[in-house]
Amino acid sequence: MASPSSYPKVSIVTPSYNQARYLEATICSVLEQDYPNIEYIIVDGGSTDESVEIIKKYQDRLAWWISEKDQGHADGLNKGFSHASGEILSWLNSDDTYFPGAVSEAAAFLSDHPEIGMVYGDANLIDETGKIIGRFAAKQTDYHRLLRGSVHIPQATTFFRADLWRRVGPLDLSLFFSFDYDLWVRLAKVSQIRYLPRLWANFRLHSLGKSVLNDDRCYPDMLKVYEREIGGWFSYLRFRAIARKLFYVWMPLRFRLWLRKMVTF
Repeated sequence: MASPSSYPKVSIVTPSYNQARYLEATICSVLEQDYPNIEYIIVDGGSTDESVEIIKKYQDRLAWWISEKDQGHADGLNKGFSHASGEILSWLNSDDTYFPGAVSEAAAFLSDHPEIGMVYGDANLIDETGKIIGRFAAKQTDYHRLLRGSVHIPQATTFFRADLWRRVGPLDLSLFFSFDYDLWVRLAKVSQIRYLPRLWANFRLHSLGKSVLNDDRCYPDMLKVYEREIGGWFSYLRFRAIARKLFYVWMPLRFRLWLRKMVTF
């Protein structure tokens, strides 16, 4: 049997702030993966709930962790990735979970396809209790389609190469909502990204979570990225932003999930 060190190291960062209700399930979903070479890092933003106590239960299995006030989600991730030593990077937010085998499948694919810079899969949408309420409308996209608003990337399923992170990172702290979209645009600009129709994660929607389904700061951030990359005010992305504000946000959740599956551009 091959030693763990013969497998590419996968560094996974979990940023968290006052998510004690979900944090342990997230941690366990990482630590219970069958992949033999995982480096797990948790960055807590100074939680005032029971988060630190939960982290301490598993600290012997963590490569590094900290709990201190930071500048938010993206800052915590940048801090975590600065301590990562893996060849492959990923992050799992503290209210999401991996499916068994997700890391193994992603690492194997990137090992077999050196031309691919990032791979992502499918994700269930779950509610506060863990009940499945839909499926994230994941599908293949690329640099040009991303700039048209065709994101279709479940963040919890993304795995990307550390050398590309060092080339295009860190995350932009000025983008409160779409710093992940910004990273995908940067990665897709310099490398191929690939969608695999494999179920790798649960993405949780809840009242305290940041979600493209209920936060109107998504498109303004995306438009900042578009203007940086392409320039100009008129764009298909801006048309989508206006249409979303006028119609999409008023639709029932289940209809919005259905619509996201139907819209393929």
